[in-house]
This record gives sequence, C-alpha cells and structure tokens, in this order.
Amino acid sequence: MTPRAPVFGNILEMIGNTPMLELKRMDTGPCRLFVKMESMNPGNSIKDRIAVRMIEAAEQDGRLKPGGHVVEATAGNTGLALALVAAQKGYTLTVVVPDKMSDEKISHLRAMGAEVVLTRSDVAKGHPEYYQDVAERIAAGRPNTLFINQFANPANAQAHEQTTAPEIWEQMDGKVDALVAGVGSGGTISGVGRYLRARNPNVEIVLADPAGSILAPLVNEGRHVDPGSWLVEGIGEDFVPSICDLKLVSKAYTVSDGDAFHTARELLRKEGVLAGSSVGTLLCAALRYCREQKSPKRVVTFICDSGAKYLSKMFNDFWMVDNGFIDRPKTGDLRDLIARRHLDREDYTLTTELPLQQAIKRMRLYNVSQMVVLGAGGSVEGIIDESDVLLAMVDDPKGSATRPVGDFMTRRIETLRPAAKVADLLPIFRADRVAIVADEKAFYGIITKIDLINYLRKQLL
Repeated sequence: MTPRAPVFGNILEMIGNTPMLELKRMDTGPCRLFVKMESMNPGNSIKDRIAVRMIEAAEQDGRLKPGGHVVEATAGNTGLALALVAAQKGYTLTVVVPDKMSDEKISHLRAMGAEVVLTRSDVAKGHPEYYQDVAERIAAGRPNTLFINQFANPANAQAHEQTTAPEIWEQMDGKVDALVAGVGSGGTISGVGRYLRARNPNVEIVLADPAGSILAPLVNEGRHVDPGSWLVEGIGEDFVPSICDLKLVSKAYTVSDGDAFHTARELLRKEGVLAGSSVGTLLCAALRYCREQKSPKRVVTFICDSGAKYLSKMFNDFWMVDNGFIDRPKTGDLRDLIARRHLDREDYTLTTELPLQQAIKRMRLYNVSQMVVLGAGGSVEGIIDESDVLLAMVDDPKGSATRPVGDFMTRRIETLRPAAKVADLLPIFRADRVAIVADEKAFYGIITKIDLINYLRKQLL
C-alpha cells in the first residue's frame, strides 16, 4: 500500500524531502542518472531550502527583527523563495533582478507582494548597475533592512549540507559516484559536495557551467577569463562567490545556451519533466559525463526549478527561432525574414467581416499590435493596428464595436514579392508601415522592423 501523504500545518513545513527520479528514456551511456526533484518544493525550486534557512539564521542572531525588510539580488528563484518565506513570517521584500529574467518570474514575484527592481544584465561586478551592488545600496539606505546576500551567506551552504545532502545519501543508499551541479551562489555545490565527500572521498563533484561564465575555465585550466553573456537563468558567474568551494570540483563542463535549452525540451518530451533553463545546463553536462564513462556509475543531479517559469522563452518555438536556437528551412529570399509564417499557420489574422470587438480581443489574446485582414479567398485586403482601433473607438465606442473590421482597416498596404531585396524594406519602414510578403501564389506573412533587426542580429551569431 502506498504511504499516505502527510498533512502539514504551514507551507514552510513542506520544504525539502523531495523525491528522486531515475531517468530511463535518455541516453545515459553505461551509467544510471538520478535527478532530485527540487521543483516539487512549494516555491517550485531548490532555493526554498536556503531562503528559510537564511531568514531563520538572521532571526536567531538578531539581524532581522519583527516587521523588518529583506533585500536580495537574485536571478529569480531565490527571490521567489524569499517572497514565500517573508510573507509567511511577516516581512516585506525587495528583489533586484537582471533584465534577462523571464516575465513569468517577475510576474510571480510581484504577485507575491515583492517589490521588483530591474537592473542591467550586461555589466559585471563593480559596475554601479550590477544587480548585487544595487541591492546592497538599497539595503544600506533603508532602516530595519537586511541584505540577505546569498552569495556570502554561510547559511546558504549549510542548508544544503544539513538537508539536501543527507536526503540524497539516504535515497541513494549511500551509493553515489558523482554529483553534477551548477553554481549560482555556490551553496548547492559546496554544501552537498562537502557532505558527500565526507562520507566517500571518491565521489566526483562535477560542475555544469554556461558558456560565458568564468568558472569552468578556472576549474579545468586554472585560467581567469573575462565574463561573457548567457541566457540561461540562475547559474553561471562573473566572479567566485565567497561561499563557493571550487576545490571540491573534479571537472567542469561548459554548456552553450542552445544545448541547455534543447536538453530541457528533450527532458520534457522523453521523461515528462517540465524543468527550468538551468536544469538544461545541468542535465546536458550530466549526460556528457555519463556517456564518457567506461564503467557503470550512479550519478545525481537536480531538477532545480519548474519550467513553467520559462514557457514564454525556451519552451516557445518562436522565441527559440527568434534567438537562433531553432533553424527553420531557408528559402533564400524575404520569406526568411518572416517571423510568423502564414502557410505554416504560425500567424494570427482577421477576416473583413469580423466585428471590431472580436479583433480587439484577439489582439489582446495574442499580444500583438497589428493584424493582417484577409478576404474570402485568402488574399490580403488590409491591415489593422492599434491606431485604427483607437480612432474607431474614440469616434463611436458603442457603434464601432459591432461593425466589421473591414470598415476600419487600412487598405493601403505595402506588398513585396519574395524575390525583393532586403533594402526594399527600408522605405516601407521609414513610412512607419509593415511589409506584406506575397505573390500570385500566396500570402506568406509580414515583416516588421523588429523582424529585420532579428534577422540582421542572427547574421552576427
């Protein structure tokens, strides 16, 4: 009989004791690969563990007093975990996040009552707009405020050494040959690494690091490099956090953004696990490690957070295409610039007879500012944008809503054949219009200014 799940009296009691899952549908070479399902914490990430421990430690030593305010610099998940704990304990919270964070994370933080401060993701430590420096300044300027500073907070690594690591050891019956982890703040790799090495000095601690981070070159070659940029969220660093013990690490793998995103998508397809972008990095490195082995080993890594926070990014095919991570068939003409291809049913269109109120609903639903209007035979009859809608609604709010889109759309459209040159787009854009790509065979889609920018940017990748 399956044991009955417990009844908890507080959501914070549900943190930890996460299950372990063996991945059996992915190519792990001669090894067995296990993932600790940290996404099943109540805040959906491994950071719940450190948030509750860091706040409790600050309460115990008097740094955080009743009614106090907490400030933290975070890639998102620590902020969400702190928001969960702070709300339960009666504290207010400000989180400072780099501007590459997903909209889902930012919306989640605000929904939980946190103040969100966005800062630049393209600057390194020491720059005045670096997210950790911004957080420290905010904390220094407010009374009864604690800068929690996960990157230098010893309670961070202690949380993993005292909870995460013993759980892994027990779940694996003490049979762990290698641990694959990343470094965001360094707490996981240091805390779990210390615990496992104390029980078996032969356990390999393997670092999974995004391309652009300084850590993998430092581990593998002892080489100090200038930091680059990466899109994976939550791991990789441009400095070595003080709590991060890199001496524990045996080997490091550098993982590109593209490999990380595709691995996370493969994990969902094959194993049914919806995981975040950092998991793609960890899992890609873990699979490389497993496939390189000559003898069977038992390897552990983490499902650090849920992929629900990345649905608009790496699990969105259009975002992947726009950022160069999915290659579509090339035509060698203007059709390559179209972001949403009509013949592949990727775009959103209207018909001339549709009521204007329905067009407004669709524009809001699909988060677009303009839509092509098609006639009965599928030919382009016009285009309607927010300006057209606004003028219609201002002139006659009630009457316009039920009238057909054809009454308000712009019939003057700029059409280019697929064989036209990229330079032919510029006069159209200077007139603040979009280009309709069509010929006698079909309507293929529209090209906007941002589509051209994305096309030119991808030529540089």
